[in-house]
Amino acid sequence: MTTTVPGRTSRAAGLEPMFAPQGIAVVGASRSPGKLGAVLARSLAGFGGHLALVNSRDETMYGSVRAAAAAGPVDLAMICVPASACPAVLAEAAAAGVRAAVVCGGGFAEAGGDGVERQRQLAEIVAETGIRLLGPNTSGFLAPHVGVTASFVPGVADVRPGRVAVVAASGGVNHALAFLLAEAGHGISLAAGLGNAVDVTAPDVLDHLADDAVTAAVALHVESVADGPRLVASVRRLSARKPVVALVVGQHDVGAFAASHTGALATSWRTTRAALAQAGAVLVDDERELVDAVGALSVTRLPPSADPGVGVVTAQAGPGLLLLDDLRGRRARVPELAESTQDTLATLLPPLTYQRNPVDTGRPGPELGRVLVTVAADPGVDVLAGYALHEPDAVDLPSALREASGTPVVFGVGGTGPAVTATRRALLDAGVAVAADPRGVAAAVGALLADARRQAVPRSPETRGQAPVVPARSYDEHQAKQVLGIRTMPSRACASRTEAHAAFDAVGGPVAVKILDAAILHKTEIGGVHLGVSSHAELDQALDRLPGARRFLVEAMAPPGVDLVLGARRDPVFGPVLLLGLGGTTAEALADVAIRLAPVSLAEAAAMPAELAGRALLAGWRGGPELDTAELPRVAAGLGDLLVANPGLDEIEVNPLRLTHDGLIALDAVIISKEADDAHADH
Repeated sequence: MTTTVPGRTSRAAGLEPMFAPQGIAVVGASRSPGKLGAVLARSLAGFGGHLALVNSRDETMYGSVRAAAAAGPVDLAMICVPASACPAVLAEAAAAGVRAAVVCGGGFAEAGGDGVERQRQLAEIVAETGIRLLGPNTSGFLAPHVGVTASFVPGVADVRPGRVAVVAASGGVNHALAFLLAEAGHGISLAAGLGNAVDVTAPDVLDHLADDAVTAAVALHVESVADGPRLVASVRRLSARKPVVALVVGQHDVGAFAASHTGALATSWRTTRAALAQAGAVLVDDERELVDAVGALSVTRLPPSADPGVGVVTAQAGPGLLLLDDLRGRRARVPELAESTQDTLATLLPPLTYQRNPVDTGRPGPELGRVLVTVAADPGVDVLAGYALHEPDAVDLPSALREASGTPVVFGVGGTGPAVTATRRALLDAGVAVAADPRGVAAAVGALLADARRQAVPRSPETRGQAPVVPARSYDEHQAKQVLGIRTMPSRACASRTEAHAAFDAVGGPVAVKILDAAILHKTEIGGVHLGVSSHAELDQALDRLPGARRFLVEAMAPPGVDLVLGARRDPVFGPVLLLGLGGTTAEALADVAIRLAPVSLAEAAAMPAELAGRALLAGWRGGPELDTAELPRVAAGLGDLLVANPGLDEIEVNPLRLTHDGLIALDAVIISKEADDAHADH
């Protein structure tokens, strides 16, 4: 649980006393080896600054934080006392001039009961004094470059300094990622576990890292988001300077998003991932993939490119097939090599090997370096992906890969033991991203590609005309279509049978007959829609089945096509969001949706269909209609602009939005205002 301090803005500059302190006080230090204070004191034993142990019950230690601060500079207080005593100790530290603190123990909001009040007290002290607080309920942080191991987890002192930073919601995940990165050969610049985040939040640390010269890439672990716009702004600023790789928890938690058409299709997990990706983060699905991805991006980064090409070189065919298959699943482009490239490869490799891309050398040999150089020089290749078992007698991998140093490379080295570890470390030191297996290579390459694609997408909406300001009320289908201005079938709104029959003659059958009532969102469920009405007699029958209807719509039947759902709504965390999916119940059943924060640029909107699993249906599948790459972005961006320009509106949806051979046609539309939202939910 997170307590937000009222009026809090980003104070990243205030984190230097925490992450680069001149002096540290361990409050609650102990000579009993198993106690938290004793463990933290041991972890910090290598700190080169003033280290003060504080325990009023031990005459060999300082009796108070004030006494410790009088003996030397104390920027950071590690508070290792029972939860009930933490507020008083934090207040004492702030009064003594300490500028940062970490509360490691639990017993706060996560425990409920009195813990909620204790956490509120901590928040009040932070707001009143300005002291920065990490936690409570965290296992601390690592800052190896400045010799600070502010953690009670054994073994963390062995994590070497490096160029990867970790910002994790969980202290446990923070350490798990730090250890995994260390095993993969990467060091840590900073690894911070936020815990309950009563003060220091992910955006605070991300803003701090944006100006950190040591950090080359950031691993972000997200469990929940309290302030969506601020997190997005921090990721956007940071990713413009250095890569951010995000792992969002909650894929299988389908808790209520909202009681609405669009909300039912977009879980908070999907919205969070979409928001972070739109801000520039690379998304991963698990912690192993995160390590491979952020490790690669800390070593190398591709320039902006809408569709970079991958050259694959493998010394064993089986692992090469695994690598290629995984890359294809990540929508990597693996182009056939140019004829001139293949001609050169034919002089280097046996004729039975595959040489068009992937390139199979048969086994690692002395020619590997020249093969890599040749593939890297191909005009369609922007990054090399390779794999070989460790066979030092056959080839010197570091020397071979140095020959291809002009092109970004991710190389997998298979094997185990100290020699393999040393080879991987040598490659990392030479600027080659390294993985241990084909899947790791694919994950790393996928991250490089995703990062390049994100860089190529404009981050700000183009200058567009101002969206209309409309009254904050609910609209029936006919009124909503008029407001949205999206192409529809010919239709007339009617208030009587006479008007309906006149509309039938004007529109021409067959027609759809629908009830018009802003309070009814699911017309088909109450028998409020009748399709294919082709005569006046059938029209009377349809009207008879709409008892009590005051208004109804007579609309020409639409041609066949592919149905989409396009919606915009106000997410409680991130604000206005835009959603595109396959229409009808398909999107809901398969969760096949693409999400963006509004407003969106036309380029961002244009990229949404490519994220749908059913995207092939939009590309002329079996003679079907083909999506106009300019029309949908205009419609989608306009929908988002309308919601942004009208704070009184809560949700807009076009479902279905039918793709036909003549373009997009809105077959139904809903606009809901905030005031009417509760009434619709009850209905």
